[in-house]
Amino acid sequence: MTATSTPPSTSSPYAELKAPTTARRLLTAPTTGPLVALLLACVFFSFSTDQFFTGGNFSLIVQQVMVVGTLAIGQTLIILTAGIDLSCGAVMAFGSIMIAKMAAEGSLPPLVAIALGIAVCGGFGLLNGLLVQKIPLPPFIVTLGMLNVAFALTHIYSEEQTVTNLPGPLTALGQTFPLGNTDITYGSLVTIALFLLLAYALSSTGWGRHVYALGNSQEAARLNGIRTSRLTIGVYTVAGLLYGIAALLLISRTGVGDPQAGQTDNLDSITAVVLGGTSLFGGRGSVLGTFIGVLIVGVFRNGLQLMGVASIYQTLITGVLVILAVTVDQISRKKAR
Repeated sequence: MTATSTPPSTSSPYAELKAPTTARRLLTAPTTGPLVALLLACVFFSFSTDQFFTGGNFSLIVQQVMVVGTLAIGQTLIILTAGIDLSCGAVMAFGSIMIAKMAAEGSLPPLVAIALGIAVCGGFGLLNGLLVQKIPLPPFIVTLGMLNVAFALTHIYSEEQTVTNLPGPLTALGQTFPLGNTDITYGSLVTIALFLLLAYALSSTGWGRHVYALGNSQEAARLNGIRTSRLTIGVYTVAGLLYGIAALLLISRTGVGDPQAGQTDNLDSITAVVLGGTSLFGGRGSVLGTFIGVLIVGVFRNGLQLMGVASIYQTLITGVLVILAVTVDQISRKKAR
């Protein structure tokens, strides 16, 4: 009786595992949901009003969100580290009043006033980072306190007066140039350039990878040799500098230094970050997603306004969107465990 040899099995426990396809990666990407929501909103408002789907209106939407969008870039960096910044709008307002008042009163050349204003906003960010990391204190408490400090300093320094008659360099980014039949502001280009720059920094540099690692687990990041203290302070400082740039964009858009500005922009920036798919628990998200989130907010508010919907209902709908976005984030985190 001859034994028949059985060929060795080539199967393995991993034989059926396949690398995810490009289509699957796109469908499961954190930005896919927000992008679909943005496209659906654009389609809805295009059928709801004839004025929505025009180049001029899209340019207006970008102009309306460029200030909050710049704030949201800094907010994204901080939330990726599992922090949060409630002071961004108040810090921006203080920076804008500083820049406007120093330049309008003629005490400093406009460019020097701009540089000092941005530096002071960076200083607020540095102080936030030091308090969060060195004492340490919860980011929510630190930035809530700093919100009140910046708000009070804004009204003290401005003496409750709006600053007008600003020199040309302060409003230059509010000027437009033609692109086809549409007028585009230089400030819009600055905001888009900042999104691209920070998106590259987070996705293609060691610093960006360290930011994500810090958000996932500060202790694990420290054990892997990342200087978590320096990194946290640096993230808050960079965010502060971005708030300073937002202050300049605010001045260029309004043409004045307004002490009442920015009072809800901190919440609007958090809204944009959450709608863009960035997790409030840190370690997951992107600046590209935040850009989509900013546009969602801008499109909804613009479209509802064109439809004649009262502003209070715009706020209501935005709140519902935020709750839905956080709910989706929680569900996805549970499934990932």
